[in-house]
Amino acid sequence: MRAFRPALHVLCLLWLAVAARAEPVSMEDFIDTDPAQARLGQLLFYDPILSGNRNISCGTCHHHSLSSGDGLSLGIGEGGEGLGPKRSPGTGADMIRKRIPRNAPALWNLGHRSVRVMFHDGRLEVSDQFGNGFDSPAEEWLPQGLDNILAAQALFPLTAQFEMAGNVGENAVTGAVHDRIDLGWPVLAKRVRTIPEYGALFVGAFDHIDHPSEVTIVEIGNALGAFIAAEWISIDSPWDDWLRDGRPLPAPAERGRQLFFGKARCATCHSGPLLTDQGFHALGLPAFGPGRTRVFDPMPRDVGRMGETDLLEDAYRFRTPSLRNVALTAPYGHNGAFATLEGIVRHHLDPDASRAAWQEAEARLPEVPWLAAGDFAIRQDRIEMARQARALDIVPVALSDAEVADLLAFLEALTGAGVDRRPMGRPDRVPSGLPVD
Repeated sequence: MRAFRPALHVLCLLWLAVAARAEPVSMEDFIDTDPAQARLGQLLFYDPILSGNRNISCGTCHHHSLSSGDGLSLGIGEGGEGLGPKRSPGTGADMIRKRIPRNAPALWNLGHRSVRVMFHDGRLEVSDQFGNGFDSPAEEWLPQGLDNILAAQALFPLTAQFEMAGNVGENAVTGAVHDRIDLGWPVLAKRVRTIPEYGALFVGAFDHIDHPSEVTIVEIGNALGAFIAAEWISIDSPWDDWLRDGRPLPAPAERGRQLFFGKARCATCHSGPLLTDQGFHALGLPAFGPGRTRVFDPMPRDVGRMGETDLLEDAYRFRTPSLRNVALTAPYGHNGAFATLEGIVRHHLDPDASRAAWQEAEARLPEVPWLAAGDFAIRQDRIEMARQARALDIVPVALSDAEVADLLAFLEALTGAGVDRRPMGRPDRVPSGLPVD
């Protein structure tokens, strides 16, 4: 899939050597979770009580029926109605004001101990910079006591206007967030802990909580993190069987494995136990959507990692995704530009040709008439398109159609046998009494 420029050829060879010594993944490689906290997190994950307008949950965009994603290139967040590809943008005063600017990432194996950076641009990292364990958008205002990076990550969609917080003037949460990012969390924590059922569950799940009034956003984040870590472990694929006991892969997948770690040089970036180097690379994906704009740069583009670091060298680079269960997590890319696995693979093999051939109809975007004029506006900016085309970390690799088919067979072999049998699943009800997507 990915191939770096010739100057990094030695690095490619080193990664191939690492692949030859790949170690199997076991449950010991994942963070420990408390079952009671995970059960509580399951309810919170699907409860719209955590959104500003009480109309969307974490599970809306990371649903069990959609392999922990939403099946869309760019999601429809707060104000939308329905689920997955059938989700609509709402009507009247509740209609959405903007599409979510990035693809909803899958949650598989995020509880692995190797995970130290999250979000497409890596704006959340394990770090001592602010004295709370993380370098995050909340900087020094992120509270102390979060158990792990998953617990920290779970708090940020709650503060995002178009994801879960809602528009200014609609509710107390988003109003507080617009004053300072952390000020909406106490509002949400009070909502949750004053529901008697939740209060009792927190007292039962956390040893240091003796009364519901003591519950803060920290306990909510830790419960959500425990659920995500425990629920989405998947290490029972044919690839895992090959790693653990040498059980042969089907012939096409075995040929694909050799291509992946050899001629196709996919392991240059897709390395390690989760098949990601957790690094940032520019793939030259077709641009569209509202972009992840900055206050001083309102242009509808997404500069990727540079938006976090402000380093020009990081422009248009995005985090390498894990490939475990990749066959289930379409669309692909930071903006979901490719609806099929073959499409994203062929883009890696020849990004320039792929960009030129890409059609707007390939994006999975539910119709939103009042946003349609801007959906592909960035593509009319000749200078910006040339700038993005130049920021490319991959060069063509020639594979035959048969070799592409074999590579796809290997990627299919990364699908776990138990992906449809999750430990907890989607709850039928939540303590708030609000509808469950």
